[in-house]
Amino acid sequence: MQLHLNIAGWLLVFLAVFHSAFPKYFNWGKEFAALSLVNRQMIYVHTFFIGFVLLLMGLLCLSSSRELVETDLGGRVCVALGFFWLTRLLIQFFGFSSKLWKGKKFETSIHILFSFLWVYLTAVFFTSGTQ
Repeated sequence: MQLHLNIAGWLLVFLAVFHSAFPKYFNWGKEFAALSLVNRQMIYVHTFFIGFVLLLMGLLCLSSSRELVETDLGGRVCVALGFFWLTRLLIQFFGFSSKLWKGKKFETSIHILFSFLWVYLTAVFFTSGTQ
């Protein structure tokens, strides 16, 4: 499981870095122009902190995979992260409208790719936490 935690760690670091591209890729400057300053800044700040938490999760997996697998506290942390990723998996199907991806080749492939990623992360953390 340590190998899978290391793989998950690198994936999470990549996701963290990927968040920095959101404003440009999703054209937030134009899209958010009509929002009040507080709402616009809340979106930027929340996105930063999501990316920051992903980075910290990834670094935890990369630096402490053995402890996550072999200690009681590590197991509890993994189970908590398993619930985190299970929730994200459920949001993928029940929080986002299928109108965003159905009938669109690129968006559908991204939806499927990230669905598999959330399943993988959920499985890695739950399995690591219940050994």
